[in-house]
Amino acid sequence: MSKEFTFTIKSICFDENYHPSDDSRITTNFANLARGERRQDNLRNALRMIDNRFNTLVHWDNPKADRYSVELEIISVDIDVEGNGETFPTIEILKTNIVDHKSNKRIEGIVGNNFSSYVRDYDFSVLLLEHNKNQSQFSLPEGYGDLHGKIFKSFLNSKAYQDNFSKPPVICLSVSSSKTYHRTENQHPVLGVEYQQDEYSLTDEYFAKMGLQVRYFMPPNSVAPLAFYFQGDLLGDYTNLELISTISTMETFQKIYRPEIYNANSAAGKCYRPSLKNQDYSLTQVVYDREERSQLAIKQGKFTEERFIKPYKDILEQWAANYAA
Repeated sequence: MSKEFTFTIKSICFDENYHPSDDSRITTNFANLARGERRQDNLRNALRMIDNRFNTLVHWDNPKADRYSVELEIISVDIDVEGNGETFPTIEILKTNIVDHKSNKRIEGIVGNNFSSYVRDYDFSVLLLEHNKNQSQFSLPEGYGDLHGKIFKSFLNSKAYQDNFSKPPVICLSVSSSKTYHRTENQHPVLGVEYQQDEYSLTDEYFAKMGLQVRYFMPPNSVAPLAFYFQGDLLGDYTNLELISTISTMETFQKIYRPEIYNANSAAGKCYRPSLKNQDYSLTQVVYDREERSQLAIKQGKFTEERFIKPYKDILEQWAANYAA
């Protein structure tokens, strides 16, 4: 059995005064908002959208729709491969906390929500592109996503995670524009109507290697389903307030980043194929450059290759070969 890597966790408040750290992936949803001339307006508008959506979904004992607000923490995870104190920024996720202004209580939300990872940048924007550069038919490299999945599982099993978080994470992302989703009869009071698809997307399979299963739900008054990645029982392990904190946060980000899908002017039907070419949608009051974000993902993938994959190649391969969750 190879030696386990050491993880360290840092937390910073995500509010209108947030500035990304030097280690933060600048393609990350929240970091991208905090750049440029409109940075403070972007942050204020996004946070207001999150609070408004939360209060809309928690409509009981909330006549003025102003009882709650959502506080967000950015959780940055660094990995020490050699045990010498030198670390590499590995994962960034979001932690939600709910403030009940009626009872003056602060309620713990869900950790996860957004998910960003330098190693995933490498896998998607360097390894996958290189592998398919001269191929006539798209395929995956052998063992694709294995290392990333094992690093993630190792983090969840680590003392750092167990000491800081009481429940497994829930990651909430956009549905895939390459798949078709079918509405089912299953309906949850908070998550909404469940959708299913015939085959998993590349992202679904990638997250499966991280030990996460997926379900798709379209919450009340939403226009498209969201993909929820989780361990255990999504509907049974989390409270309504916890789930709503994730929905309100991640649906807001998706409205900003994928308005063609999540801010469309008509809702998904029984058979739904998401499209970024949809022209019938509304824009939010948040400025965002999606093209720049795609280019930066490649730069970050190459940064990972140079600073993490190549220098630690032998150690990482030996560790992954011996890793047992």
